[in-house]
Amino acid sequence: MDLAYIPSPSTGVIHLGPIPLRGYAFCIIIGVFVAVWYGNKRWIARGGTAGTVADIAVWAVPFGLVGGRLYHVITDYQLYFSEGENWVDAFKIWEGGLGIWGAIALGAVGAWIGCRRRGIPLPAYADAIAPGIAFAQAIGRWGNWFNQELYGRPTDLPWALKITEGANREAGLYHPTFLYESLWCVGVAFLVIWADRRFKLGHGRAFAVYVAAYCAGRAWIEYMRVDEAHHVLGLRLNVWTAIVVFLLAVVYIVVSSRMRPGREEIVEPRAAEKDGKSGKSAASGESGDDEKGEKDGEGEPEDGEPEDAAPVADSDKNEEAGAGNGAGSAAKG
Repeated sequence: MDLAYIPSPSTGVIHLGPIPLRGYAFCIIIGVFVAVWYGNKRWIARGGTAGTVADIAVWAVPFGLVGGRLYHVITDYQLYFSEGENWVDAFKIWEGGLGIWGAIALGAVGAWIGCRRRGIPLPAYADAIAPGIAFAQAIGRWGNWFNQELYGRPTDLPWALKITEGANREAGLYHPTFLYESLWCVGVAFLVIWADRRFKLGHGRAFAVYVAAYCAGRAWIEYMRVDEAHHVLGLRLNVWTAIVVFLLAVVYIVVSSRMRPGREEIVEPRAAEKDGKSGKSAASGESGDDEKGEKDGEGEPEDGEPEDAAPVADSDKNEEAGAGNGAGSAAKG
């Protein structure tokens, strides 16, 4: 008798009248909200303006969802295009199936478009949202719990996940790999936050740390999974993907640190220009007042100088002139 295990939801959807409320979709939506909210805080701390992260996310999120679904459908095409399968199911994203590799790759394209429209360097934006993406993944993985998918090998551990009988799955107790990855992503997020504060990471290196750390965990978690997947040289395809992407991220960190050390001083040029113009206007106003004061005070006597000094001098000159005229008149008479 099993005394302890993690139960699975009896259903992954609740119907509110004709409207289905799916747990998987809610986890994705909440994850996106957390990523944008926390990314906005980090962006403002780096010198950016509020709302910029959300504006760019309008481009990045749709691209990321499409990319994630495309990667899943392409790498697991047999689930949709094999004999007896319905290819229309490839569009049913609410039933699960988002590949993080495709989501990040195509999401980066969307972010690049959004950054380009606002004149923002993509690496700086990526550094700001990196830990938020990890938090979003941690939340999104609970969507797999609602769908009873992406579990590992059978186990009798106290934290085993109980799976019920269903399509393409057998009832039993399995490793909760969704939970392992969720906890790993939380750790990755805090690692990026710590490393960014400790080493002042810039030019995309904080994002590269996130990528490398996530891949390190994904490799061993992926190895534990038992769901159907393509294998290359005895390893699951996603394990090889994690290894390759990990190496690329590490190489980028090393090369970038040598070529572009330090951190960007300005992450949002338009905001910096606006602040610069405001400061210049304020300085000009102070300068104008000073010049006006000097002009208004022109000709005023200095402290300690008698105000009638100039009239007295003029009076003395008049008296001397009058005396000279009088002497000249007397000589002529």
